[in-house]
Amino acid sequence: MNILVLNPGSSSMKRASFRFPDGVKIDDDASADAVGIRVVHGGSRFVKPTRVDDAVIDAIRELSDLAPLHNPASIRAIEETQRSMPGVPIVTVFDTAFHQTMPPLAFRYAVPEDLGVRRYGFHGISYSYVSSRVEAKRHVICHLGSGASVCALLDGKSVDTSMGFTPLEGLMMGTRAGDIDPGALLYLLRQGQSEETLNDLLNHRSGLLGVSGRSADVRELEEAAASGDAACAFALEVFAYRVAKYVGAYASVLGGLDALTFTAGIGEHSSATRTRICSRLGYLGIALDEAANNAPRTDERRISQGDVAVWVIPTHEELEIARMTYEALTNALSS
Repeated sequence: MNILVLNPGSSSMKRASFRFPDGVKIDDDASADAVGIRVVHGGSRFVKPTRVDDAVIDAIRELSDLAPLHNPASIRAIEETQRSMPGVPIVTVFDTAFHQTMPPLAFRYAVPEDLGVRRYGFHGISYSYVSSRVEAKRHVICHLGSGASVCALLDGKSVDTSMGFTPLEGLMMGTRAGDIDPGALLYLLRQGQSEETLNDLLNHRSGLLGVSGRSADVRELEEAAASGDAACAFALEVFAYRVAKYVGAYASVLGGLDALTFTAGIGEHSSATRTRICSRLGYLGIALDEAANNAPRTDERRISQGDVAVWVIPTHEELEIARMTYEALTNALSS
């Protein structure tokens, strides 16, 4: 089965094709027997890969307010695929589904339950792939890209994660604010800021861009910091501080730590970011092998010499989406 994968992100559209069941990557121009499309927010309804129909599209659209940078792009990808590839089955694969194993202690907010808000978590497709590459009982994965989050896994299952009801909660990101006092938002509303202005502020003008006043790109910030730009250097330090804080919190949740893994654009490629984070975590038994950490490599590798295994694992969301699409369709045929 040839499977075309479309992966709309917050700042990109990735595509790839694979042949299953062997999982070999093939030419993007190959004819597709099925299409797998990433959807960030599936709410409580979508807990596994789901074949597309009109009701599925409507439900994804209803969730767009919870992931305004992502779900609309997924809907556009679905509708364009339906127009250009009529009759080809489409399977939606949801980032939130991986975190359905979180216990109520982790996903419940301290507000009345009938409000219908809870932590869902995101980047689940990436976490699913990366966790399959590292054997560890108590494992924390840092998915650090333009969107960034941290996940605590026990025996490969998500038990807590930094993103919440929407992809805004948690870490400081490229342009997203991450954790912020809700009272600050109420204050800004009372000062005359509109809902639209706040949405733009929190999603597009905050994070590394907002703190540095210069860029959301870690590569540009590191170059500027090396040239003496104090604001850029500070933004990088704040980012590392917040990641390390979550890793420490999740080590507490897990009762210790056996492995720490870095993935996604920043996590895979910025050795300086990994150093800034891990230098704060020595008390957990983390000690980087600096030669391994700084080596210009892009493969899976261990970069630690301490008791806790620290890994760099390039994520492969497209392959994971293809695998899930194949399994969803073959399971449907066999049932």
